[in-house]
Amino acid sequence: MKPLQKLYHLLEAKEFQIRMEGVALLLDLSKSRPQLISTNITQIFDYFDLRLCDTHKRVKEKALDVLAEIIGLLEDALSPVIIRLVEGITKNLNSKDPGVRAAAVRALEGSIAHLDKVSLMKELSNQRKQLSGEALLVVTECITVLVEWVYARSPEVVERYALPVLWSFLENKALPVRSASVRTVATKLALALYEVMGTKLKKCAASKPPRVQENLSKILGC
Repeated sequence: MKPLQKLYHLLEAKEFQIRMEGVALLLDLSKSRPQLISTNITQIFDYFDLRLCDTHKRVKEKALDVLAEIIGLLEDALSPVIIRLVEGITKNLNSKDPGVRAAAVRALEGSIAHLDKVSLMKELSNQRKQLSGEALLVVTECITVLVEWVYARSPEVVERYALPVLWSFLENKALPVRSASVRTVATKLALALYEVMGTKLKKCAASKPPRVQENLSKILGC
């Protein structure tokens, strides 16, 4: 357990340079001793997820970059911490620091590639309620990417978690963000849902306010 004790000590250090050493050590251990990290992932995240919202932008950016790498290394072993993982990433999507924001996007892309897509759609949908601006658009685009894969395996998950995202855009509750961007993102999501659901999407919209039905008809061209 000595490597873990050292890891925890570094991750909670006062000096930001030492915290960065802790983040680097986590990556090294994930490569050299993945079983050790996987077995203790919940406890490790008690320390590591604090670095995802670190007060020092260099630590935060490094933590997000390391997260993007370990997602590819550990994959399903991260399932117990997927809620905190998604929360840590999405909180940084609106960062004013371009390096932090870009690192968050890379971690999100890694999540889509390597984590359970059904669980990921659920958590992204849940986190979306707390987001605004560009972060909202980025997360919605990720949900759109997941629609086809998830619907083929768990259509009820798409209907429960992706449809409300579309309704919020069509009701114009997703603002404030650039209107052109909103229209583009909403259109992509609507078309992705229509591709897998067909006319069922229109039937689901029938119980929604007229504004939603009108906007959906404009997107679908019918």
